[in-house]
Amino acid sequence: MEKTNHSVVSEFILLGLSKSQNLQILFFLGFSVVYGGIVLGNLLILVTVIFDSCLHTPMYFLLINLSCIDMILASFATPKMIVDFLRDRKTISWWWGCYYQMFYMHILDGSEMMLLVAMAIDRYVAICKPLRYMTIMSPRVLTGLLLSSYAVGFVHSSSQMAFMLNLPFCGPNVVDSFFCDLPLVLKLACEDTYVLQLLVIADSGLLSLVCFLLLLVSYTVIIYSVRHHTGSASSKAFSTLSAHITVVTLFFAPCVFIYVWPFSRYSIDKILSVFYTIFTPLLNPIIYTLRNQEVKAAIWKIKTRHTNSKHAL
Repeated sequence: MEKTNHSVVSEFILLGLSKSQNLQILFFLGFSVVYGGIVLGNLLILVTVIFDSCLHTPMYFLLINLSCIDMILASFATPKMIVDFLRDRKTISWWWGCYYQMFYMHILDGSEMMLLVAMAIDRYVAICKPLRYMTIMSPRVLTGLLLSSYAVGFVHSSSQMAFMLNLPFCGPNVVDSFFCDLPLVLKLACEDTYVLQLLVIADSGLLSLVCFLLLLVSYTVIIYSVRHHTGSASSKAFSTLSAHITVVTLFFAPCVFIYVWPFSRYSIDKILSVFYTIFTPLLNPIIYTLRNQEVKAAIWKIKTRHTNSKHAL
């Protein structure tokens, strides 16, 4: 690693969420339950959509990809954070730990932002052009939207992390968070990083803000169109839209706050980081299952089928 970025620092110390021993034990128990809920909840969506042919539609195709991203997003730092609650010294190696945390977090964040845009496009076509829905949202279009989402995530992350390879770190090496957050790590470099700070603002901040504003505009247009519909179709559309808007708000609001002003740190930033890396992946399956009659019916159907199979055996 010394040949790569001429760093003296080989590891960073993470301060975590709290220094209180009692709180750390409480956090260990609480976040263990939350992480288990994230994995089980998103796996439930994956299994339900895959095994129920009635859910083989463009919306649910995008939804299972969102579940995959959420599981990985919750796993890039949460398991280490949970283990660190039981440790006095919370360290992470620079290359295999810190660098890859930042790299994969920005891939996942960028991909999820664009995937939420793709889901907004899907809802627009389904509600505003229902007769042409399956024609417009063809497998080719869906594949293009999905690949574009992952490509944007990769370019978004690579454009920020490329310069980190040659950035020198010679101390201090303390990161005031439970994972390696790019703005915090950038401040620890042993050279002037003002231009790189502007790059982070331009890349992460503007991507978050622009996508968020575009989504708000698109959902406003959809809601305006739905107002002219009547009956159960309108009620179902509003229910679906409210779920999507909730997910968008919960995911984007913390990202916009942190990365539009990434170098003016507030104590609330740590709470917001927990929210969009841990609680949002937990809330997504809750919102998309408890508020979705089709998914609940499919879960019940799979459960009934499994119970009947056991009785038959």
